[in-house]
Amino acid sequence: MRKRIVELRRTTLPAESDAGWLNLSEIATVEVTSEHEHFPIETVFANDGGPGWRAARSSKQVIRIIFDEPVAVRRIRLRFDERESERTQEFTLSWYPAAGGCREIVRQQWNFSRGAATEIEDYALSLDGVAGLELAIQPDISSDIGVATLSSWMVGGASG
Repeated sequence: MRKRIVELRRTTLPAESDAGWLNLSEIATVEVTSEHEHFPIETVFANDGGPGWRAARSSKQVIRIIFDEPVAVRRIRLRFDERESERTQEFTLSWYPAAGGCREIVRQQWNFSRGAATEIEDYALSLDGVAGLELAIQPDISSDIGVATLSSWMVGGASG
């Protein structure tokens, strides 16, 4: 048996100014299962440090981005902030190919606590013909009390 010890290396992603973030307000529609009146879903796409989105009720929540025309997606960045309660959140990020169906990109859990109130996920992808993206959030896997939140969702397209 051969064995090799390897170092994990983080992929270096381009700086935000070079990332080619898509202007989702011009090319897509967003669907959401609920939203608190003071924390609307539009704020997660503004990238201006706004209040972010918060569900109107505790339960699993789904946010969908539906593109007007299929696009190429090269990067997705999600940011979750939770300073009010300690909880273990699970989210699933999926994509809808223009040809039909739904494919999972990632399923992940995060433990929010006093020392870990922010989760940032940054994925380098190579998806072509994307008709939509879906983020399903189970705010607290141990109870139905937690309320889902999302601070930012950025989508990078193919660079020209």
